[in-house]
Amino acid sequence: MADLKSTFLKVYSVLKQELLEDPAFEWTPDSRQWVERMLDYNVPGGKLNRGLSVIDSYKLLKEGQELTAEEIFLASALGWCIEWLQAYFLVLDDIMDSSHTRRGQPCWFRVPKVGLIAANDGILLRNHIPRILKKHFRGKAYYVDLLDLFNEVEFQTASGQMIDLITTLEGEKDLSKYTLSLHRRIVQYKTAYYSFYLPVACALLIAGENLDNHIVVKDILVQMGIYFQVQDDYLDCFGDPETIGKIGTDIEDFKCSWLVVKALELCNEEQKKVLYEHYGKADPASVAKVKVLYNELKLQGVFTEYENESYKKLVTSIEAHPSKPVQAVLKSFLAKIYKRQK
Repeated sequence: MADLKSTFLKVYSVLKQELLEDPAFEWTPDSRQWVERMLDYNVPGGKLNRGLSVIDSYKLLKEGQELTAEEIFLASALGWCIEWLQAYFLVLDDIMDSSHTRRGQPCWFRVPKVGLIAANDGILLRNHIPRILKKHFRGKAYYVDLLDLFNEVEFQTASGQMIDLITTLEGEKDLSKYTLSLHRRIVQYKTAYYSFYLPVACALLIAGENLDNHIVVKDILVQMGIYFQVQDDYLDCFGDPETIGKIGTDIEDFKCSWLVVKALELCNEEQKKVLYEHYGKADPASVAKVKVLYNELKLQGVFTEYENESYKKLVTSIEAHPSKPVQAVLKSFLAKIYKRQK
């Protein structure tokens, strides 16, 4: 894995160099320096799970055949396109949320002299993706399918973000809107498509597959993405900040979290009043009251039950798939997230 990661990072350097010499723009030393610093700050700093998943999935689809240097490069380039997409979403997301830190350092727009130039940097990050695709995939039979795939997933993600943002509008906070179906829609569009479906879809395309034949795979991956986000919501409240690397703020932020939706389903009138009064307040005493209520409702047990149920359903769906290599890809994704602590 470490070896795979170092190969993957080398491909980042190649792609970055190509982008900094893109013939469609007349570069100056200042502009080149700005873009290089912006890329290094925002693109390679995460866990790189999405990008590395493209290579992992492609290897499994090839059933253990040794990949050529070119195949590894192309799978890595697509993995980086997903990391670029992620960087673009995060740079703009942090501005929208007025966040302070990301991956243990100040958000890009909080860096001195960057400010709202970060909005344009987000647009640049988005535009780097078709530049990479054009340079390395233009001659491939699946080139148009790749462009379509990235465009569609970006649209789905932005639409999911929109539902999330209009649900938590200042002055219109209304817990009665929070239902499991709203939670599922936000998560499906905002997270599941680009984090779970996109890496596998990229691997399927370079393996010569037609995505129209893999609707079932998309459905399973979207279900996995929803399960992943429910885990995230759970860890935000009950996880160990040391392990997760951050302190959860879903309660203060009035998030449509799986926990609050479940609490609303399970609580009596008295408990509901407590939720309505204290959910979404930044005051530590209010947050503590919500957490006490979550414990009264035994939400940790409810989550464990949900986790086991989801896992069983996913395994059943995966094992019903006719292709063993595709099963292997889906099982490797599930293994990475089942019972995770961070």
